Amino acid sequence: MGDSAGICEDDETLRTMMQRALEQAGFTVRTTATGAAALAAFTDDPPDVLILDIGLPDADGRDVCRSLRAHGVRTPVLLLATGDVAAEQMAAAEAGGDDCLAKPFPLAALLVRIGRLTQLRAHDAPRLDRSARAIVAGDVRAALTPTEFRILVLLTDRRGQVVTRAELVAAGWPSGATVTDNTLDAYVARLRRKLRAVGAVEAIRTCRGLGYELR
Repeated sequence: MGDSAGICEDDETLRTMMQRALEQAGFTVRTTATGAAALAAFTDDPPDVLILDIGLPDADGRDVCRSLRAHGVRTPVLLLATGDVAAEQMAAAEAGGDDCLAKPFPLAALLVRIGRLTQLRAHDAPRLDRSARAIVAGDVRAALTPTEFRILVLLTDRRGQVVTRAELVAAGWPSGATVTDNTLDAYVARLRRKLRAVGAVEAIRTCRGLGYELR
């Protein structure tokens, strides 16, 4: 499965060109045209890399980036700017952006920047530190409760496979404990938030009627 990319750009022609270029490079691409749409699409389901236009019709892309960071999204962000590139790069960094590209630009330059950002993400790929009972990526750490840890251990040991709800309950709670579906779902939601906080994008997939899968 290839990397996923998100694009937030109100210029339809440019948005379509970037989408096609990324898809040809092997990315799965989702697009939006406003800051509000980007927040709705990418806060709870962030892509592996995100392209944000600074001059959106309803928001400054840097403010959108700040909001995503505030919600724990660590996806590498490339901001698209016009005007004074040096000043825009500094402002982009202050907003939590990872890189800034000035318009107009050749698509080859865009792909080079995106390639660097996906390598950056892979370098700091989150891992489960079993001795510390924490999720770790670089110098970022998210501690796990005992139940969260036991659930994530099972998902990690069977990465790429569907783990049933019954198996997760058996792993997470003592034998004989009464655990509702809502309780399990709440713990998985907490794990997803912690995984996103250290940069694990789209880590746990819901398999309706069956259980969950760690990608």
